[in-house]
Amino acid sequence: MTTALASQLEATSLSSDSWKSQINRPKKDLRPQTEDVTDTKGSEFEDYYLKRELLMGIFEAGFEKPSPIQEESIPVALAGRDILARAKNGTGKTAAFVIPALEKVNSKSDKIQALILVPTRELALQTSQVCKTLGKHLNINVMVTTGGTTLKDDIVRLHDNVHIMVGTPGRILDLAGKGVADFSECPMFIMDEADKLLSPEFTPIIEQLLAHFPPSRQILLFSATFPLVVKSFMDKHLNKPYEVNLMDELTLRGITQYYAFVEEKQKVHCLNTLFSKLQINQSIIFCNSTNRVELLAKKITELGYSCFYSHARMLQAHRNRVFHDFRNGVCRNLVCSDLLTRGIDIQAVNVVINFDFPKNAETYLHRIGRSGRFGHLGLAINLISWDDRFNLYKIEQELGTEIAPIPQTIDKRLYVYDSPETVPRPQIPQQPHAPHQQQNRQQQQQQQEQLQQQVQQRLHPQSQQQQRQQRTPQHRNHTQPRQQGPRGPQSRRA
Repeated sequence: MTTALASQLEATSLSSDSWKSQINRPKKDLRPQTEDVTDTKGSEFEDYYLKRELLMGIFEAGFEKPSPIQEESIPVALAGRDILARAKNGTGKTAAFVIPALEKVNSKSDKIQALILVPTRELALQTSQVCKTLGKHLNINVMVTTGGTTLKDDIVRLHDNVHIMVGTPGRILDLAGKGVADFSECPMFIMDEADKLLSPEFTPIIEQLLAHFPPSRQILLFSATFPLVVKSFMDKHLNKPYEVNLMDELTLRGITQYYAFVEEKQKVHCLNTLFSKLQINQSIIFCNSTNRVELLAKKITELGYSCFYSHARMLQAHRNRVFHDFRNGVCRNLVCSDLLTRGIDIQAVNVVINFDFPKNAETYLHRIGRSGRFGHLGLAINLISWDDRFNLYKIEQELGTEIAPIPQTIDKRLYVYDSPETVPRPQIPQQPHAPHQQQNRQQQQQQQEQLQQQVQQRLHPQSQQQQRQQRTPQHRNHTQPRQQGPRGPQSRRA
């Protein structure tokens, strides 16, 4: 009898694990990792009793075990508690709130069940793609919406069921204020890069947004830095939050930091020398103004190196294309302003260069965190002018880190790995805002015609002739993207 029962249990166990053989796992990332992501309690994703379809998405995305921030946050979020979580850049914060959100979504409901707020458009695209990748087997609809795109398209898409919405505060508030996005029964309010979202620029919008949510909503706040303004928001809106602080030190252990003292007129020559001596897989080069971004990108191209640039004054369609192509390895170098300092996760970036040294420690921390993602190795090089010398010392003191003088030769073992082709490159759709992607164009046109009258009532009424006259190049680029992506400074905003 006992033998028969044991055999039955064994057969049940084998059948229950059969789904694992169907998982299409990616190639294993064999790069060494630091304790920032390996110092865990030994938990497994299966310990959280997640849906099997969600586990399949997690494993197929290349996730193996929870990182420390995921280990601390996921079970608490699943229990329904508010969370205030602080962890280093590049240690898995996005999955720490996306996985609980996906687990809680009921695909049969037609209500929005989670809102994920982020401060930048690029981060919104990236976060929505993480939701889609991890939830690919869950039959849920994730919608991303940001400024710089056509409001009418967002209104049309909201006539379909949307389970998770990802976006920037201004556009989300616009949709909620027009009564298009209904958050009256939305149980989860998630803020990534919460310190930026609670800055004076965004706080009034966040306060107005919360008024559209039920009193019983669950609030999750995630960031690497938490100024005092976050505490005042926590005291006002969070209910006995569970606090996670994994910032025993501020900078990532895998990032080696150097500085080079150079005069302003020598910076381009110094950058050229770094390009020739370093083994760069991909690099991000930061400037302090949009004008300097374009000028430097032009210089780099003249030196013969492949280069894109991105800044806030570019058309949104161009920004999307640059972000998409750079993440997929089309170009080796990206020059940008602080637009891409927050949350952007490009695993292949192993070198960050501060062409212009930042003014404060917070910006510096987010910039260098673009390399050394998820416990891997990276290099940060700062070009320091005479005027930056006091800033350098101040940032070292505030972050409790050492920025050493750059040596004649940099040991490649500090930032180079053997097989860059094995680095995972998450795919981003080239048209992330295109409505009804699974339907043909004729069906789209028919549906849009049926909804046109409803849409026009929500927007300021205009005649079709006025709309045609007022359409901007940005609108045309959104509806009909160029076939050729921008190639650095040669792709001026035409």
